[in-house]
Amino acid sequence: MTSQEGQLYPIASALLKTSQSNDIQPGEKTMLSLKQTMSSLAVVAAFGVSASAFAATDAYLTNSTNVKDDNPEGVVKNGIGECWQTGTWTKEKAATIKGCPGYVEPVVAAPAPAPAPAPAPAPAPVTVSKHFTLKADVLFEFNKATLKPEGKDALDKLYEQVKDLDPKEGKAVVVGYTDRIGSEKYNFDLGYKRAKSVADYLVSKGAPADKIDAQSRGKADPVTGDTCAKVKNRKKLIECLAPDRRVEIDVQGIHEETKPAAQ
Repeated sequence: MTSQEGQLYPIASALLKTSQSNDIQPGEKTMLSLKQTMSSLAVVAAFGVSASAFAATDAYLTNSTNVKDDNPEGVVKNGIGECWQTGTWTKEKAATIKGCPGYVEPVVAAPAPAPAPAPAPAPAPVTVSKHFTLKADVLFEFNKATLKPEGKDALDKLYEQVKDLDPKEGKAVVVGYTDRIGSEKYNFDLGYKRAKSVADYLVSKGAPADKIDAQSRGKADPVTGDTCAKVKNRKKLIECLAPDRRVEIDVQGIHEETKPAAQ
């Protein structure tokens, strides 16, 4: 016997017992008893035939013909919409049956947020070397080592080109050159004084003093070669040897590439 049949047979037994009521007159008792008995058997037969269509959750009686979107379990309900409870009904079990009192909608966990994209690697620093050659006649008066206003302007422009270089792993070398007029010692000293004047000015602009070195080559390494060899006039010779009078600057530093800001 199924659980549903066990719940239906007490109904038939109750109906059968009504045939034994003492309130019925003796002349009618036999006929009524026979009719009630037949009715009771018909009820039992009807439930017995349809019992196969019924099933039961742990909390409610169900019927597959009752399945709907709002009653997915097919719970059997009475005329006023109440769910038929089983003998094993509990509040906890009822909480899992949609369409009946006490149902608790399952909470669906929100999907985990997608991991943030890894930041792009920072561009590798680049070692940059720059070479500058400045005419001494622009920087100084002839045979002098004091910067002219025009010389300072030239160094201001040069500094703008190198100020963004990180000098931590770099350096700057300033070398003074002279022409061949005068003694070797005199020209070496003049070349150093000019290089020192340039270096000091760059330090005053912000260059690190411990990363800049002033040197002199004097009248060594002329760029004019022998082009002025036949010039005898002093004034003309000074003009001819002008390219030899120069200050060369070599700057080396680290350039950090900056990533453009996101639009």
